[in-house]
Amino acid sequence: MRRTLALTFKALLKWKSPDFSSGIVTKRGTELSDNGIHCFSNNAILIIFNFAVQSKAHMLGLKLSTDPRWANIAESNLEEILTDHAWCEQKAAINAINMIADNCEHQDLVDELTLIALEEMQHFQQVVNIIKERGYTLGRGRKDDYVGQLMKFCKKDGSRNNAFIERLLFAAMIEARSCERFRTLSLNIKDKELAKFYHDLMVSEATHYTTFLGFARKYSVDVDVDKRWKEWLEFEGELIKSFGTKEAIHG
Repeated sequence: MRRTLALTFKALLKWKSPDFSSGIVTKRGTELSDNGIHCFSNNAILIIFNFAVQSKAHMLGLKLSTDPRWANIAESNLEEILTDHAWCEQKAAINAINMIADNCEHQDLVDELTLIALEEMQHFQQVVNIIKERGYTLGRGRKDDYVGQLMKFCKKDGSRNNAFIERLLFAAMIEARSCERFRTLSLNIKDKELAKFYHDLMVSEATHYTTFLGFARKYSVDVDVDKRWKEWLEFEGELIKSFGTKEAIHG
């Protein structure tokens, strides 16, 4: 089903324009976004293009879009950006697995995050294959300062449920920015093969952030998720101003 959704989305996103922003594909029957997406019937394939008419800065709800010149920096050292990307996928898979282990009482979360973990590791393998095909070497894992700053923003006090919701929002934030960075690469790098790869990756991972955000809304006991998500977006909008100068997915 997840692959069907991605392929459907991909078929409708063959066109590109300077103002294009990715929509959301989801099979959930819940409100999944702070951009006017509310309740829909279960198992419906929803394709939203409302972002297409908005500023790129509002893509995925983000307050600031990536400067296209970052893609040129990334392309100047493909071995570095690909290595960093590979480890980002691995970390995303581990995060999903750890969240499953800590919240295994929620069967729907277990099912969905299992799919995400598998998909992230498939993407890890794809990136590693590209590294090998191009004669590069997969380097050691890198410290991600962007993610580190997001981690510091997480609220550490409160109940177990509060910590659970905060972790879901933390994951949603990383997924949203990562998807935006994939789009920036797909539209701005000169390497046609990699541009297509990152476009396909953006499509494949487009639902991840809404999955985490949807679970936060579903399982919150006393957290105002919409209010807290807006706080996350505001913080990230200021944080990302300090990044965009390194050959790293979040650099």
